[in-house]
Amino acid sequence: MDLTRKAPISVLIITLNEESHMRELLTDLDFADEVIVVDSYSKDKTKEIAQSFPYVTFIEHPFQNFTAQRNFAIDMARNNWILFIDADERLTPELKQEILETVERNEPVNAYLFYRKFFFKRKVLHFSGWQTDRIFRLFRKDKARYTAKRLVHEKLDVDGRIGVFRNKLIHYSYADYESYKGKMLTYGKLKAREKFQSGFKPTFFHWHGHALYNFLYQYLVRLGILDGQKGFVICYLNALSVRERYRELRKLYRDDKK
Repeated sequence: MDLTRKAPISVLIITLNEESHMRELLTDLDFADEVIVVDSYSKDKTKEIAQSFPYVTFIEHPFQNFTAQRNFAIDMARNNWILFIDADERLTPELKQEILETVERNEPVNAYLFYRKFFFKRKVLHFSGWQTDRIFRLFRKDKARYTAKRLVHEKLDVDGRIGVFRNKLIHYSYADYESYKGKMLTYGKLKAREKFQSGFKPTFFHWHGHALYNFLYQYLVRLGILDGQKGFVICYLNALSVRERYRELRKLYRDDKK
């Protein structure tokens, strides 16, 4: 497989203040016919770095939620094969080759799930709920769309068959405590808006026990304890996101009654 040949793929990346990732990420994407970065008006050097790559199209677009931003990026793509990559994700050479071979074969499969290998400060996190993490990353534009019902942890609706890739996607999600905490709090707020818009009515358990349950489940049942201190930190911050969800949801319901 000739990795220098441009494949009929549109690589899509949505960003906000991702200068620490952009150069390494974009350097490895020149195999694709099109690379589009949709940015939410970053304040760092994300734009400057992206525009230094001649094969990258840089678009600024206001952020409403992750689903809307991803669907906007899809609409900007000219190819039917879409490959979504987050700024903190990387393709291994083996995964890149598998992607190119899959597109070339053009089998009657309309979307592919990728397993991810989660890294905590550049070291692999083996458990803590991440051991079975998988996500849609490659799909046909005319056969898939992110559902408007989800504002965060987006759900791809696929018309047709779904496949699974053998090789894993590298995920450098945790760089430091404060940035991951900020990400989890943002996810919690968006999840609250999603629940509020759906008319979800929390029970006593949701208000007072869901965050603790989440921590214990990820730390004990999903074996976060075997990841040592890293596992404790990840499980705690994920539970913090759940607590933030209900704190924000309480505020939304209170404001709605005014």
